[in-house]
Amino acid sequence: MSVLPLVFTSGWASGVNAYAVVLLLGVFGATGLSDDVPETLQRPEVLVTAGVLFLCEAVADKIPYVDSAWDSVHTVIRPVAGAWVGALLAGQSGSLSDVVAGLIGGSTALASHTVKAGTRMAVNTSPEPFSNVILSLAEDLGVAGVVTFAMFHPEAAAVVAGVLLLAGLLTLFFLISRIRRFRRRRAQRREEKRLAARIGRPPG
Repeated sequence: MSVLPLVFTSGWASGVNAYAVVLLLGVFGATGLSDDVPETLQRPEVLVTAGVLFLCEAVADKIPYVDSAWDSVHTVIRPVAGAWVGALLAGQSGSLSDVVAGLIGGSTALASHTVKAGTRMAVNTSPEPFSNVILSLAEDLGVAGVVTFAMFHPEAAAVVAGVLLLAGLLTLFFLISRIRRFRRRRAQRREEKRLAARIGRPPG
């Protein structure tokens, strides 16, 4: 069976939370629930590091503007992680070239990271902090659910990941267009107030 669906799904999930992907895959392999997980991901030091960084992300991801700063730092880390995991999975399976798997995993991770980072920037324009917490929890649960599903039903999970990625890109496009429209209107209102104040000012 081709490992391509699992590579695609892990790439999508890595763009959202790379540390959760490494941790989940490592746990599945270490506990014997899956034979498709490379030994590299099962090593104790890898699991501990991924667990600590996952906890750090779980906190940073729920704080407005801190989450966007965290996303900026991970613009390179998440695609690299997606490529690394994809190459390892391909090497374990032998059904797909490591280079091809790395490109698929990395590019998919970059796409889903773009969706996540852009959506967070849009959400941060909201004055209340609860949307960040809700969105972060939804992302964590989504990654956990899809990666777990992929270990037992890789093709179906890849379809789910593809739909989520497409929906995320469409949502991001919608949010960006709304934010741009809002900023244009705000700038226009400011300009109108400035002109009205200048016209209403008595000649001096």
